[in-house]
Amino acid sequence: MAATGNAEEMQLQETEEEAEMEREMESDEEEGMGIENSDNDEDDSSEDEKENEAEIQRLEEQLSINAFDYNCHVDLIKLLRQEGELPRLRKARQKMSELFPLTEEIWLDWLKDEIHLTEEEPNREKIYELFERAVKDYICPEIWLEYAQYSIGGMGQPGGIEKVRSIFERALTAVGLHMTKGATVWEAYREFENAILATLERIYTLFRRQLAIPLMDMEGTYAEYEEWSDQGVSDTITQKYKRALQQMEKSKPYEETLIAAEPPKLAEYQTYIDYEQKEGDPARIQIIFERALAENCLVPDMWAKYTKYLDRQLKIKDLVLSTHERAVRNCPWTMGLWKNYLLALERHGADHNTISDVFEKALNAGFIQATDYVEIWQAYLDYLRRRVDFKSSRELEELRAAFTRSLDYMKQDVEERFSESGDPSCTIMQVWAKIEALHCKNMQKARELWDSIMTKGNAKFANMWLEYYNLERSYGDALHCRKALHRAVQCTSDYPEHVCEVLLTFERVEGSLEDWDAAVQKTETRLNRVNEQRAKVAEKEAHLARQEEEKTEQRRKAKADKKNQKKGQKGTRPGEKRKAEEEDYEEEWGEESEQPPKRPRGEGHGGFREDGVGADESMDTESGLFGRRAPPVRRQEPSGTKRGQHGASTTVRKTQEDDQEQRKDDCSVFISNLAFTMEDPERRLKELFEPCGPVQSVRAVYAPKGFRGYCYVQFEGKASVTEALKMDRQEVDGRPMFVSPCVDKTKNPDFKVFKYNTNLEKHKIFISGLPFSCTKEQLEELCKDHGTIKDIRLVTNRSGKPKGLAYVEFEDEAHASQAVLKLDGTVLQEHTLSVAISNPPRRNAADKPALSRPVGSMVPRNMVYGSRGKGRTQLSLLPRSLHRQTGSESKAENGTAPKPTDGTSGDTGFEAQAKPLSNSDFAKMLLKKQLKLATYH
Repeated sequence: MAATGNAEEMQLQETEEEAEMEREMESDEEEGMGIENSDNDEDDSSEDEKENEAEIQRLEEQLSINAFDYNCHVDLIKLLRQEGELPRLRKARQKMSELFPLTEEIWLDWLKDEIHLTEEEPNREKIYELFERAVKDYICPEIWLEYAQYSIGGMGQPGGIEKVRSIFERALTAVGLHMTKGATVWEAYREFENAILATLERIYTLFRRQLAIPLMDMEGTYAEYEEWSDQGVSDTITQKYKRALQQMEKSKPYEETLIAAEPPKLAEYQTYIDYEQKEGDPARIQIIFERALAENCLVPDMWAKYTKYLDRQLKIKDLVLSTHERAVRNCPWTMGLWKNYLLALERHGADHNTISDVFEKALNAGFIQATDYVEIWQAYLDYLRRRVDFKSSRELEELRAAFTRSLDYMKQDVEERFSESGDPSCTIMQVWAKIEALHCKNMQKARELWDSIMTKGNAKFANMWLEYYNLERSYGDALHCRKALHRAVQCTSDYPEHVCEVLLTFERVEGSLEDWDAAVQKTETRLNRVNEQRAKVAEKEAHLARQEEEKTEQRRKAKADKKNQKKGQKGTRPGEKRKAEEEDYEEEWGEESEQPPKRPRGEGHGGFREDGVGADESMDTESGLFGRRAPPVRRQEPSGTKRGQHGASTTVRKTQEDDQEQRKDDCSVFISNLAFTMEDPERRLKELFEPCGPVQSVRAVYAPKGFRGYCYVQFEGKASVTEALKMDRQEVDGRPMFVSPCVDKTKNPDFKVFKYNTNLEKHKIFISGLPFSCTKEQLEELCKDHGTIKDIRLVTNRSGKPKGLAYVEFEDEAHASQAVLKLDGTVLQEHTLSVAISNPPRRNAADKPALSRPVGSMVPRNMVYGSRGKGRTQLSLLPRSLHRQTGSESKAENGTAPKPTDGTSGDTGFEAQAKPLSNSDFAKMLLKKQLKLATYH
């Protein structure tokens, strides 16, 4: 035995020596060839480590500035896991889990890493705690299966089998109704019972419970039970199985739709939820909500709908509060979810410290609007007011301190961030004043608060003074009521007549003769001053209008003189008379004579059309108007119009009547912004629109010089119009073609196709400063890392050339917010980009573009133009010979000036200098020109 051992030892030693010699030879050969792989590998590895460490430090610094940057957390965890920095990785995961719910993938990676590090038995409790945190974030069957599988490894401990069964039972409660994935949990539970040789009755019970629940492929489970059971299937189990099978068949179409749909399947889940709510099974409603939120966790409306259902229907404290907590962790920027969370805490009797902590978290959540902070403060102050016993001073002082803190917060934090308080009418201070007056009987404090409200710019509003008057009327005295109304008469600028009437009514009821005389004198003096101011404003406007009219008349005379000089130079050679008449026609009606005024459309900057056809982004950024042409107004000739010789009047009238009979506006679309140089437009457009449906006719509009760039396409059926409108902004000969509904404005004067939308679009961002060469593909590549992109629109002018502006629409608000934070200030092709949430400005009556007014109105005299002067879309298309001023823009509409309200005659002054022209006058002049041209032809 000893000899044998020595021989084996010598053989092993020789083998090791041979291997060492081979390694030395390979090393010498590599050195001879100049190969230094090991050193290069070490250098590359060292450089990679330095780059990763620098990136890790950058991400950590960014999170120290903005802890709610979700993508930054994800990137940091990925890098730390790649580098194997386990302590820092654990800390990063812990920090992220405190701020956000973690996805299924992040939780599974974390759990696997921790299980690998803590394989010893004493550390299993830490893993159990981590699993408990994981299953609370979302409904994830995979995490429950992993939890159960891990617990099976601890069956050797005391009570281990019961713990495994407890986890399986909880898993069945949580995900057992999951129609597509719930069966895997049931099967795992049965396999566990088989593995530990449990009693047959326990396995029978699992089968019976599973067969009573509608699950996909439950027929296989029933067949397995028939094969497994020696006693056969009882009638009771069969009946329950058939009912569950019927329920499954009803839900199967919704499940199949979910399987076929693309993530995040929001619309499909919404339809499924509506169906389950009609069915009325609370457990099934809850599971479908949870499934929807697992894939749409950043949709605030879905969380709001789910929490509302729980608040009003189930009302289970632990379930309701945990869901509210998950909602605000998923969508912390949504004020409404925080507000509902505070109400739910109060509704279920949470302690004061818990509610206060939640409120403090809400203040740090980073709301998007200043008004959000006002509402969350109002919700918290309402809670504090409800808990106050006004007989005790402690809670009252806490309420007063909260009111004081809210006002300081609005002034210091909110105004600095948003440049506005969010509470211009001082709602919080009004509530505080009413509480002091009603509950505390402290009118002195209430008056101090109202003085502060008035000093914040509210003294000019009549409704604010009347609110204060009503407060004094209810809880004060007559002396302060009278004082408030006298101040209101003096300060109010919007409705002085109303506050004067209230003061006189008060004195009729409360005052003496001296009080009545003082009130009459006060109101008369104030109203006289107001009337004088209004008269001065009206006189100033009329003076400016007269000056403008004089300038217009001078320009008209100059053009007439110039035209006469040209006629005198041309002479009367044959053929020149007709040419002169055509020039007269163009001079009177302008080169764009058949083009009506352009009409604003879309949103404040590049939004969607209201009818959903598409976006019109060809907007002049200086003028605020879009470049789409509206269908021309078709005018009919008055029946009594007299014509010249050769029967021209009869011919024109007959052509118009035939066209009127054949035209069907509801089957037609109006096409504009086409190239004037287009050859054979009727044929081109018929070929272009034939895929939408059978085309009955194409009516192109011509002028003496050729095609005018727009036409009418009439289909045989109305259904084709919808398809044609989808071709809006399709490029034709390098220009975006505009497609609009065809409506006769003479029959539908109030018809409006487009409407400005001034709502804040939180899911859409506005990008400016783009290079003109930027394409949709480049912009998508730039934005795709920040969220799911729904649509990208590059803004162009009428000729199709880019303007350096774009709109990117994301699937949800969170992605849009992240894109603003990441992209604002970035450089693309040496252009610095400006990125913001799309927030179209409100368009008040005073801000509406002049060209959206009826024909006959003039451009406002106080129009403010941009740095490049008057935009092309601001040109008036009214014929020059008809360019008359009928009165002040603020006092005239549709060519008719309103009657004065001061009792003076309406026939004096500037308003009587020019008689407005009606549509009939326009029609006569137009047909007169057409008759001349027809005679020459």
